[in-house]
Amino acid sequence: MFDTILIANRGEIACRVMETARAMGLRCVAVYSEADAAAKHVQMADTAICIGGAAPADSYLRGERIIEAALGAGAQAIHPGYGFLSENPEFVDQVEAAGLTFVGPSASAIRKMGLKDAAKALMEEAGVPVVPGYHGADQDPGHLELEAARIGYPVLIKAVAGGGGKGMRLVETPEAFVDALERAKAEARTSFGNDAVLIEKFVTQPRHIEVQVFGDGTRAVHLFERDCSLQRRHQKVIEEAPAPGMTEDMRAAMGAAAVRAAEAIGYKGAGTVEFIVDGSDGLRPDGFWFMEMNTRLQVEHPVTEAITGIDLVEWQIRVAAGESLPCTQNDLTITGHAFEARLYAEDVPAGFLPATGHLAHLAFPEGVRADSGVRSGDDISPHYDPMIAKLIVHGPTRAVALQKLARGLAETQVAGTVTNLAFLGALAGHAGFAAGEVDTGLIGRDIAALTAAPDVTPAVLAQAALWAAGLDQPGDWDRGFTLWQPLERSVVLRRDDQDFPCVLRILGPDRAEIAVPDATVLAEHRGGRWWFDGSLCGQAHLAGGRVTVFASYGIGFDVVDPLDRAAEAAGGNGLTLAPMPGRVVSVHVHAGQVVQAGDRLAVLEAMKMEHTLVAGLDGTVAEVLVSDGDQVEAGAPLIRLEEEEA
Repeated sequence: MFDTILIANRGEIACRVMETARAMGLRCVAVYSEADAAAKHVQMADTAICIGGAAPADSYLRGERIIEAALGAGAQAIHPGYGFLSENPEFVDQVEAAGLTFVGPSASAIRKMGLKDAAKALMEEAGVPVVPGYHGADQDPGHLELEAARIGYPVLIKAVAGGGGKGMRLVETPEAFVDALERAKAEARTSFGNDAVLIEKFVTQPRHIEVQVFGDGTRAVHLFERDCSLQRRHQKVIEEAPAPGMTEDMRAAMGAAAVRAAEAIGYKGAGTVEFIVDGSDGLRPDGFWFMEMNTRLQVEHPVTEAITGIDLVEWQIRVAAGESLPCTQNDLTITGHAFEARLYAEDVPAGFLPATGHLAHLAFPEGVRADSGVRSGDDISPHYDPMIAKLIVHGPTRAVALQKLARGLAETQVAGTVTNLAFLGALAGHAGFAAGEVDTGLIGRDIAALTAAPDVTPAVLAQAALWAAGLDQPGDWDRGFTLWQPLERSVVLRRDDQDFPCVLRILGPDRAEIAVPDATVLAEHRGGRWWFDGSLCGQAHLAGGRVTVFASYGIGFDVVDPLDRAAEAAGGNGLTLAPMPGRVVSVHVHAGQVVQAGDRLAVLEAMKMEHTLVAGLDGTVAEVLVSDGDQVEAGAPLIRLEEEEA
């Protein structure tokens, strides 16, 4: 066993690996970018080494610099986490050439599973069922169109390299194929430097069920399945283990297929074999097909740990150090049920756009495992994935575990940035999800209900006004009031461009009357807690002119400066503004060009996603204010249009 390990990653997964490594008595080395100098994973480590600039290409993707750091710090092994270099076979070769141990599979195994088309061919040889489709080398658009017709619509176009839903398009009719192919290839070329695609039959009521496997290079076991069907834009949102409705026959068939897949490539370490499952008529042993294998630890691995009692990171380290598998298949059992919800900084009403922001407050309730790489006071960087935390719960049954998840989400507190917390809470309370009726289309079908804005009640407004006035602590009720006027104070709150004027009046010690639009609320402080109209309230947080009431997953208000009431955000005059901070990938227009509403103007990349900005009106491009490669802040003007005269 080695004594020092370097974690070649950041954020939540770096912290997660360190927790286990330190519990095993290992010394931990962190690497960090200039943007992460004060990050949680840096402070957790025994030693930390800066490896470059904020952009991943300047730091976390610099394999040679990471290896130099490991050698300089006396590490004998490198754990890649997930993402970044975790599935880069060239990096594995470099690590081993330097005399270090890579905590993960061999470069050969990664290469065999790295391209979806080659992996599917290999799986067919190993007797693993694969989705009907075309995985050939002929990428002529006409040939691909013929193959799609042979398979039968609807079909999925998928990039052979990469993942995360990039380079993927659902095509439901022959007429839409050519345009979808061009878009998929362009996205794949930008994201992976490889525009080759494959075509698969689209399963109309699909479920995404994956099997956790673990190998020692000779033999493998499976640690049962996870259901990852709750997705939006092909990104997982809530995962669970085991899969609802799973039968013993189906579990045995899927597990055996996953083990065959792992042993076919001499797999070493933790991996995941992903299957697409036809959920239209229950789960059947003949209704699942191989999609891909992720040759690394998965984001959702904690739910497997919860139901098996196995620390997968410990297994990774032990096997990398030369040990055999710690147990046999017969030793593994399922206990209870587990869920994981991914909490992100993202603007749900704006279409789940990634967001940045300062985490003024972050707190998780007892009874919930929260894997996080950030803390109160940290910033959500535009350079990396905007995940705040993974919330994991375990219970004796699915119903109990789901109730624990719902309560855990309701009691999680985040202030300072927009999040998907309310969306996660709505999913946890969704009747169909509670009944186990899960498929990848659930979110899309019920998106309006799942993203509905919470009601702003008079009690919530009253609490926000009290905190905004700085009167949330009892006593000293003359703070902020003049002696020559009645004990009354006005506060204006703003939410979604709507102003809420509020008036606070003191009635006596620890009692106030708060007039809000269309109601008056009595606030009383007793028993160490605030009560509004006789109902006990939760907590709130005030910082930087913004107050967040921790009700309905967090309702935020800006406290309006009375001297600045007329100030409004800019953005008229035909300006196209950046919806988030990011990098300008490409500009598609020039000054003097005539455009129509809906025409593509530019592509912005932020937090691993590309967003196409389109013209909002017919007109002429007056100015192009940015160039390819520019870094811009949220709200920055990019392109100015002059409206076409009638």
